[in-house]
Amino acid sequence: MNVSLYIAKRYLFSSSSSNAINIITLIAATGVVVGSLVLFIVLSGFSGLKEYSLEYTNIFDSDLKVYPATGKTILFTQAQKKQLEAIPEIFAASRVVEERVFIQFKGKNDMAYIKGVDAQYDLVNPTDSILITASWLAPNKNEVVIGYGISHKLGLGVRDYSGLLELFVPKPGKGQIDVLNPSKDFSKERAVVSGVYFVNEELNSKYIFSDLAFARRLLSMDSTKISALEIKLAPEASEMAAKKKIITVFGEDVVVKTRIQQNDALYKMLNTENIAVYLICTLIMIIALFNVIGAIIMMILDKRKNIKTLYNMGASIKEIRKVFFLQGAGITFLGGVLGIVLGVFVVWLQVHFKFLHITPNLPYPVSLLFSNVIIVFVTISVLGLLAARIAASRVREELLN
Repeated sequence: MNVSLYIAKRYLFSSSSSNAINIITLIAATGVVVGSLVLFIVLSGFSGLKEYSLEYTNIFDSDLKVYPATGKTILFTQAQKKQLEAIPEIFAASRVVEERVFIQFKGKNDMAYIKGVDAQYDLVNPTDSILITASWLAPNKNEVVIGYGISHKLGLGVRDYSGLLELFVPKPGKGQIDVLNPSKDFSKERAVVSGVYFVNEELNSKYIFSDLAFARRLLSMDSTKISALEIKLAPEASEMAAKKKIITVFGEDVVVKTRIQQNDALYKMLNTENIAVYLICTLIMIIALFNVIGAIIMMILDKRKNIKTLYNMGASIKEIRKVFFLQGAGITFLGGVLGIVLGVFVVWLQVHFKFLHITPNLPYPVSLLFSNVIIVFVTISVLGLLAARIAASRVREELLN
């Protein structure tokens, strides 16, 4: 057996002759356990918050979305439609018309975005997951589905025939609006609310869904033009392959974005927050590992006679340093593993029993990810080895004299 490793194990698991050193070593080991435990729980908490924040993107945003490279519309012909249908990576594609509109109901006003969709939309983004009352749109009817926020602001319910929702949009080509008779400068449509959806606070007050023909009629838009094309990929399909084939259909007139690119600002914000919290917790870990350095140095001073004996028996300074390096590495490794195990247990309890709540009806979201285990283990290992090396470097020839 390696002599340095054997001695390091003895020092690690046996008590020192000084109670003060035993207490310092115990404090150092506890600091490593608590530090790795806290780091794992914090990373798991932010992973859960990230998944919770991005949950709506999985139910509201498509796998791919085709935008016009310039302007507001894309020319979409029947020939292009057939070419898209022939792409094996595409499971479904929905034509979308989108524009800002002014809405009114019984004297109450608001601004929103109308989103006209075709019959394929439900295949791209299943609507049953966001509807909270009534039903989705019926084709070729003056029906709309509004968000919960709009419903609350206007006091508008489902199938309320006592007063229809009115939608206004400026007519194309109109410049300055006649303030004396503004109605002649606006296109107007009336619709009944067929359903109410709920996604999040922002989107609930933003979009009004309608049939594609209804939106085109309101916006006076040609039947060959769309605002965007939302695409659902086939299982196991490659995003890059699908994007390349879509661009060959439309040329340079479009920009194709993935779900992440559609929400790039949100992803960047969440990733930045995650990195910032990781660095803060790592700084706390570094402070905790100063206790390990102190404990090893105290052990070196306590074992001076043993070190001198080893040196006189032929052990080199490098071999003696290795003893205390391995001891420090052992403290951080065992403490880190124990902290991770406790962290996994605490996060598992939260996932299954939800004992911690943000609000009475909202448990704190956490996510038990193997990647977080690896991150914490690598962090504690690197910092622990560095701390052990610093402490072991205190073994010098001057100490033996």
